Amino acid sequence: MGNISRTGSTSVLGFLKKKKPAVLGVDISSTTIKLLELSRGNGAFKVESYAVLPLPANAVVEKNIVDSDAVANAIQAALLRSKSKLTSAAAAVTGSSVITKVIELDADLDDDAMEAQISLEADQYIPYPLDEVAIDFTVIGPSPDHSDMNEVLLVACRRETVDLRVDALEQAGLTAKVIDIEAHAIERAYGIIADQVNLSGSEDTVAVFDIGATMTTLSVLVNGQSVYTREQLFGGRQLTDEVQRRYGLSTEEAGLAKKQGGLPDDYQTEVLEPFIDAVVQQLVRALQFFFSSSQYNDVSLVVLAGGVSAMEGLAEIVAQKLDTPTVVANPFAQMEISSKVDTDSLAKDAPALMIACGLALRSFDDGQH
Repeated sequence: MGNISRTGSTSVLGFLKKKKPAVLGVDISSTTIKLLELSRGNGAFKVESYAVLPLPANAVVEKNIVDSDAVANAIQAALLRSKSKLTSAAAAVTGSSVITKVIELDADLDDDAMEAQISLEADQYIPYPLDEVAIDFTVIGPSPDHSDMNEVLLVACRRETVDLRVDALEQAGLTAKVIDIEAHAIERAYGIIADQVNLSGSEDTVAVFDIGATMTTLSVLVNGQSVYTREQLFGGRQLTDEVQRRYGLSTEEAGLAKKQGGLPDDYQTEVLEPFIDAVVQQLVRALQFFFSSSQYNDVSLVVLAGGVSAMEGLAEIVAQKLDTPTVVANPFAQMEISSKVDTDSLAKDAPALMIACGLALRSFDDGQH
């Protein structure tokens, strides 16, 4: 029988439950570690500390940890740079490594009884050996079809995927309080951004594109709730690789040149513009795939997140191509910023901190997943 990981003091799996202790949001992507600490006073959020540090090449591949020691060292270095005093952390796994299923259980069952029943029946829902998975669940609400039943969201992830994140955090001196799902973190962070944008209509359908170094994730939110997520292998690494190839630079030199400039005159027309065209093409294709596989045929807003989204002019090109209002994510636009934080650096890094922000928001439990 598989273990049901619950979110008590000894739990390492907290996909769905509310969390009270302050946690550091730790986003482990394919190329960087991003840490974020938030506080809240008088209803307003405040950025207390943050750090973004690169990972050694191939320490994480397509968001799967390959070298746990290297990841732990990078987390530790980022922790020192951030100067955060928090010792508890929230990290996330990608949607592709998670199975979710809505099941119905007797409405009279308490948490312990639900846990026992799910333990007995989980092999019906999970296509992996149960001793290889970590499982969590939460009650969604009454079943629309059966008045004596509750709908329950069951979430399962390979235990190895969870354990690698927990181990890396613990090696870095942090306690893993929550292992979340990236799509839920994005949903939570969008809740902050939603206050900045005015959408009209009874049903707001928002496409959030998180364009990272190697992977682009589309999350579609309807009235703030995630209804669809899809990952595709495409990201800023392709631009770095092309800069390397064309101008004979190392990976590190190419990455710096992208940010700081100083590349030959043909960079704009021969390298950057074709890459931006490719980004837009990927986004269009991802949305078309969503429309073809759902009841939706339009979105009210596009939100661009991830490091690539900060490229100058990208939002305007996407808005024009999709004929849809498009904004670059900045969940900190209306937050207070601690005097310890470099506000200019934070503004530049903000689009890439969407997941870290959603994870840090697990510190506050009023209505956040």
